[in-house]
Order: sequence, then structure tokens, then C-alpha cells
Amino acid sequence: MRPKLVLFGDSITEESFCDGGWGAALAHQFARSADVVLRGYSGYNTRWALRVAARAMEGAGDAPAAVTVFFGANDAALPDRSSWFQHVPLDEYQRNLRSIHSFLKERWPSAVVILITPPPIDEDGRLQYPYTDGPSGLPERTNESAGAFAKACVAVAKELGVPYIDLWTKMQQFPDWEKSFLRSGSGENKQALHEPSMLAGMGFTSPRAGTGCYSRRLCRRLKALA
Repeated sequence: MRPKLVLFGDSITEESFCDGGWGAALAHQFARSADVVLRGYSGYNTRWALRVAARAMEGAGDAPAAVTVFFGANDAALPDRSSWFQHVPLDEYQRNLRSIHSFLKERWPSAVVILITPPPIDEDGRLQYPYTDGPSGLPERTNESAGAFAKACVAVAKELGVPYIDLWTKMQQFPDWEKSFLRSGSGENKQALHEPSMLAGMGFTSPRAGTGCYSRRLCRRLKALA
């Protein structure tokens, strides 16, 4: 039977099949060898993802070869700013990742679960193209907070003994990562979003930048499992 790869995550996953998206790049890479199944939920944190996980995986079929779990960007929203309703405390975030992993392994014992950290945050981009109106004039997400959740994600992956991709660390190793890897939220880049959006300063841009950085590493992880 043809293998499947399930992508489970928030808006960065949901929009991954847009032009130049990392999900589309993954489907292209494995066009002859596997089917890519999308399960992306815009705006979701791990708390909400855990609640819908059983329903989300309906129709995914028999055991996939691998499942990516890509949450944390919304969990890391600051609790005292405009996206407070998406915030999840750090310790709960880790518990939720463990629970999602347990659910997936109980459903599909042979599937490999890959944890993905949240990406870094371009705070200037979040301010320039805010998703919600914030009276404080401060970004509702910060790179420091995203980094804390990234480290927590890596810690859970190591504890569980599962593969992971530390996007937060890796992307910041490249020059000008804020503008070359992350969406501006404007119409300047036709491969980015065409209007201000919740992904501004957080989602990926083109295959040459953020999408490529992620999809190449994920492809290498998946090929190593074969």
C-alpha cells in the first residue's frame, strides 16, 4: 500500500499547499512514493488541537509512515496582549504535546511522530501588519516567547525519543531571516500573503526562503526513516 505522510498543525500547516508552500514542496518531493495528507487548523493551539485530534484524523486511512506535529506559534501568544485567547502556559503546552503524541501512537503504533518547533517571530512585522488591534502598541507575539516554546518542544521530543526539527534555532542562523524567511503580510511579495494577516512575521515566504528551509529539513528527516 502506498505510504502516507500526515501534516497536523496550525495555520502554517493549513496554508502549506498555497503557491510555493512547504506542504506542496513535500508532495512534489514524494510524488512517486507517498501521499501527503493535510490536517491544518488555522489559529489552533495545542489545547484545541488535542480536543479535535480524533475527529481530525478521521479519513486519514491506515497507519501513515509519519505524522508531523507543528504547533506552538499560537500557544506562545502573550497572555496579556491582544491574542491572549490563544495563549497556552508552557507546562500545559508540553503536556499537550505528550498527549497528542500518545494519541497518535495509540492510533497508529508504527507511525513515526515528528515534532516541529514554532518558527521565530519578526516582531517589527507583527507590529506593521497586526492581526488584531492592540491598545498597547506592542506585538502580541515575541521572538523570546517563541524561543521558550521551541526549547520546550525540543525537550519533549528528546524525552519521548522522537525526531524533531528546531525551526526557531535553524532559521535564525541565516542572515536577514526576518525578511527573507517570514511573510511580510503585505502584497509586496506575491508568494507571501496578499493582505495583512495573522501570519505576518510568522508564516513562511517562498520556496527559496522559509518554505525551502523547512521542507528540505523535513524531507531529510522523512528519507532517513525509510
